[in-house]
Amino acid sequence: MDTSPFLLIKSLETQLSRVLSAIDVFDLPMAEQKLIIGLKTELTDARLDIRDYELSETRNAQLGKARDAKKRLEKIRKGILAASEYNVFGAADVAQVSAQLEQIIENLR
Repeated sequence: MDTSPFLLIKSLETQLSRVLSAIDVFDLPMAEQKLIIGLKTELTDARLDIRDYELSETRNAQLGKARDAKKRLEKIRKGILAASEYNVFGAADVAQVSAQLEQIIENLR
């Protein structure tokens, strides 16, 4: 059974927000600060893109929002990988998040 891309991104956003909110961003070096803040922003924007995708009234609008969301989801994947270099996420977390991102991308048709 396919799950709504919006429900999937909401679940992922909640999961990642738990990890990211435990980090005091201002205690981090500037590069890590930018990475964490950027990741939070991309998560929010991806959720909004996917919401708009699901609410689109035309197929062309839906395809445009799907394209936007997929680009953003790729940025999130890269951000998760970069954050893992700073030990924010472990290898298992990276694998799980990557699988979740792939599932969301597949459900954006």
